[in-house]
Amino acid sequence: MNTLLLDSDDVDELARLSDVIDAVEQAFGAFERGTTQMPAKSYIDLPQYNGDFRSMPAYLDTGEWDAAGLKWVNVHPDNPADHDLPTVLGTMIYSDPETAFPLAIMDGTTLTMKRTGAAAAVATDYLAVEDASSLGLVGAGVQSYTQLEAISEVRPIAEVVVSDPDEERVQRFVDTFEDRFDIRGGSISEAGHCDVLSTVTPVEDPIVGLEDIGEHTHINAIGADAAGKHELHDELLGAARIVIDDHEQCTHSGEINVPYGEGILTDADIHGEIGELVVGATDGRTEETGITVFDSTGLAIQDVAAARVVYETARENDAGYGFGMIDTGQ
Repeated sequence: MNTLLLDSDDVDELARLSDVIDAVEQAFGAFERGTTQMPAKSYIDLPQYNGDFRSMPAYLDTGEWDAAGLKWVNVHPDNPADHDLPTVLGTMIYSDPETAFPLAIMDGTTLTMKRTGAAAAVATDYLAVEDASSLGLVGAGVQSYTQLEAISEVRPIAEVVVSDPDEERVQRFVDTFEDRFDIRGGSISEAGHCDVLSTVTPVEDPIVGLEDIGEHTHINAIGADAAGKHELHDELLGAARIVIDDHEQCTHSGEINVPYGEGILTDADIHGEIGELVVGATDGRTEETGITVFDSTGLAIQDVAAARVVYETARENDAGYGFGMIDTGQ
């Protein structure tokens, strides 16, 4: 029995967004039903290298399938300038829950982008207006690409407005998608008045205000992934129906972490977790709903669910490189 080695190109090709969206939705449902195990993310700080390692293990059982894995990821800001490497590198180990055999080792960086886009798509499907046809993006970095690709799987997106102070990044984004969408650069307010908005920036001082958002816009707040990060002004959060992916993570390092820590937002201001919407325990959008916000911090169960899609598709298509990492004769 071989372990499959899958590089970033393999993951990009095999992680079909429609399948990943479905798998991530099932993972959210399993999380709400209590059929997952997801220990807190652990950190190894390496100040001598201006970096850190993070481990994200998880197991989930959807009732139809179960899966287990570990994502090993880092953040080393000096990598691009000093080593010609990305700031963030990720490796996913996908294992058989019954035997613990390592079924696959795959690129975790592309996997992360896919599952993050998929999570936003799931939230958009439950919280955006049914006929949403316009998408705004604040931030034109790598995450913005999968945001557009994934959200267009669940809504008939035709118009796209992207806002970023880096005009070259905006132009690259426009060039990538201009043959598929009516797409242009614009202001934060122009992006925010679309039917759906995804914010994918690393800012700590909020840049999107209540006046920048349409009356029924759904917002996927993606950028905040550490304590102190904060893209949306408190007034906007206070006016919105807030849905989170996980209470502990969101209150510690998600979009709501700053106002929650200051007591400006409390648990009473949180409408529910996305898993509650998936299993039908809490309403998503109703006729009376105005602005909605999905606070996405990213869960290890999403990585495992996405990894299962990659592995199963690889097996179906005889993809990847198989190698005998473990001597099964022992």
